[in-house]
Amino acid sequence: MALEIKQQLRLSQQLVMTPQLQQAIKLLQLSRLELADVVQQELQENPLLEETQESEETLPQELEAEAEQVEKSLADATGEVPENREASDAEKIADIDWQSYAEAYPQTGLHGGNRESDDRPSFEASLTRRETLTEHLQWQVQMSELNEREREAASWLIGNLDDDGYLRADLGEIARRAGVPLEAVEGTLETLQRFDPPGVAARDLRECLLLQLRTRRDAPMLVAPLIDEHLDALQKRDFRGIARQLGVEIEEVAEAATYIGTLEPRPGRPFGGEEPVYIVPDIYVHKIGDDYHVVLNEDGMPRLRINQLYRDVLAKGGDGVGKDTKDYVQDKVRSALWLIKSIHQRQRTIYKVMQSIIKFQREFFDRGIQALRPLNLRDVAEDIGMHESTVSRVTTNKYAHTPQGIFELKYFFNSSINRVEGEAIASESVKEKIRRIIGAEDPRRPLSDQRIAEMLRNANIDIARRTVTKYREAMNILSSTKRRQVG
Repeated sequence: MALEIKQQLRLSQQLVMTPQLQQAIKLLQLSRLELADVVQQELQENPLLEETQESEETLPQELEAEAEQVEKSLADATGEVPENREASDAEKIADIDWQSYAEAYPQTGLHGGNRESDDRPSFEASLTRRETLTEHLQWQVQMSELNEREREAASWLIGNLDDDGYLRADLGEIARRAGVPLEAVEGTLETLQRFDPPGVAARDLRECLLLQLRTRRDAPMLVAPLIDEHLDALQKRDFRGIARQLGVEIEEVAEAATYIGTLEPRPGRPFGGEEPVYIVPDIYVHKIGDDYHVVLNEDGMPRLRINQLYRDVLAKGGDGVGKDTKDYVQDKVRSALWLIKSIHQRQRTIYKVMQSIIKFQREFFDRGIQALRPLNLRDVAEDIGMHESTVSRVTTNKYAHTPQGIFELKYFFNSSINRVEGEAIASESVKEKIRRIIGAEDPRRPLSDQRIAEMLRNANIDIARRTVTKYREAMNILSSTKRRQVG
């Protein structure tokens, strides 16, 4: 068979994930803070992007018009630009960075302030951070009368404390590494255990609670023996067995257990943990009359536009500008316009999804969690004409401020629990009913999971005991045995 070269023309269709499409999908699933970080990074990398000083909020009805304007921006950038004219007084005032002015000249009500320097740090730059447990203990070491050898041992002991304030290292190993006699390490540990917070540097829970009793003068007589000898039985709430062994009334054991509950099992808790992250809602839902209105929260989000200087470069039509320079500017213009368009598309999609959620969950916004309906992504996707994956990305890490509180958009999508008769009920509504049943129970006779399941079944909710157990554990509610109170 002879080999020959032929040319053939074929037409085919295939899905291609362009870099621009990948960026749009990525922006869609970002949280508010993550989106702000991405925009700031683009502002640094793309010289054609700049942040405007406009502070007005973009209303949903304006997004379509803005999107059309973005589509035309590239054509405008390569067209003729109007001749330079002198700015009006209103434009000059609008160009002033009032935020920087307010930071430089705060209106405190005091007179005689020095306004000569604009290089002073802002108020936010002078905020302090929370003190750590190590710093708190080192400060107390400096204020104590310890010699040099004991200070070295204290430094090693503090360095081996965990986040809860417990000592997790062997004293002999610390003595060997610090080059300090074991007796000095043990004496330093006793001194350290008298520091604030009470119970710090303990080696187990029993020692931690006993150290805290040293600072208490109102503890019942039975507290120390319970902690020292019956801590395991106390954790199992075997009050009857403890009372029988100690020869006391069960009410006395219950009173001592209640007091022990006021002690701190983790002394380092006030100094540990991450800084709280406050939720800033992406959407505000306001009820005006009988209707709910959706307002996108763009407070703090930068408003982007194309730098006019680079538009002028393209507008010159190549006069005095090299081809490489012009190609570079055109590429960055397209990248900047796609970013702006993707952000607008993200906002429009969030708005549509929230409107659809209000449509399906109207009773929730009127009456609360008990009226929440079962809802899945497909229902909203079909309602707004989008794919389920798009709705899933939109509802991830997005929060809405509603008349019922602040909720993640994922909260409105939940599974259903069948009723004995009638339509199904949302799982979150069932959790709320379980929480209310447990909250109204008699603490001396707490309800078992089986009993709760029977009560829900009598309330026309078909649910199994194991499902009640799963929901109770998901809400961090103890079992009936551990919820029982005596006395």
